[in-house]
Amino acid sequence: MTEIRVCIGTSCHLKGSYNVLQTFQQLIEEHRMHGKVDLRASFCMKNCNQPGVTVSLNGEKYNITAEKAYAFFKENLL
Repeated sequence: MTEIRVCIGTSCHLKGSYNVLQTFQQLIEEHRMHGKVDLRASFCMKNCNQPGVTVSLNGEKYNITAEKAYAFFKENLL
């Protein structure tokens, strides 16, 4: 199972983590990936100095903006 964690700490919250989570949830629904993807919110991932929201994909950290969430999901999960 693919594990995705989206930081919802203060810094990432201000950078749009809610929108990233919503986008990922919508795409999981659209592509019927419930049994394949474990999406969860996570408290601070200690990557606050990076631009964008911190997302962990199977333990590897990425920083993405809410506008790039769809492209990130498409490139890495579809």
